[in-house]
Amino acid sequence: MNRNVEIKAKVDDLASVRAEAQRLAEEGFVILKQEDTFFQCERGRFKLRRLPESAEAELIYYERADAAGPRESRYLVHRTSDPQGLCAALSAALGVVGIVRKRRTLYLIGPTRVHLDEVEGLGNFVELEVVLQPDQDVSDGVAIARDLMQKLGISPTHLIDKAYIDLLDV
Repeated sequence: MNRNVEIKAKVDDLASVRAEAQRLAEEGFVILKQEDTFFQCERGRFKLRRLPESAEAELIYYERADAAGPRESRYLVHRTSDPQGLCAALSAALGVVGIVRKRRTLYLIGPTRVHLDEVEGLGNFVELEVVLQPDQDVSDGVAIARDLMQKLGISPTHLIDKAYIDLLDV
């Protein structure tokens, strides 16, 4: 499985985080509208991510502890060119937990994907995903995440321990 170290934080002032992310990023940013349909599964989380402007989608399975600090996430991603058919089959077989819709601004800062998320029904969040190399230790990712949190002005008190789907009243 692929691995990263990630944090998620609720933020009041997304504009100040955005300004600092723009300053630190190697390139410009990308804006993505995403719709994540979460399915029942016995362990981890399982979702189909659709981008309304694309005919393709990603099926994503991930395992991550529900902890508020930087934590390891293990994940698998499979691209599909038939999101409607796949969603129908998975919905019938597994059942749908709920749907998360968000507008995501993506910045790349070193090995980190910085997501500024405006989540429908929940508010504004920052998510950091420090992508780990196969031979890289989790402690390296934790150190990178903590350093970037400080640079972006993200306080440890703003960290949350749940996925967006768990925060929604579904």
